Amino acid sequence: MVSPKGRATVPAEIRRALGLRSGDKLAFVVDGGEVKMVRKGSVVEGTAGMLKGRGPARAAERLREAAEKAIAEEADERAKG
Repeated sequence: MVSPKGRATVPAEIRRALGLRSGDKLAFVVDGGEVKMVRKGSVVEGTAGMLKGRGPARAAERLREAAEKAIAEEADERAKG
């Protein structure tokens, strides 16, 4: 079922099969009248350590958590209109 905001729940077995975690990005591809859902790589994991900053390096998991929080906050703000 799709919510009034266009959201749908990905079943647990599909999340496990794709290795999905909260905050992961998905792509939906229309192919011959079917829709395929594919996991897109995490931006945080893919870019962790690319830029040097001041202070000690943060672990990828902490960066991911911070990114997930920022994404959730932005989604909440957009939902509020």
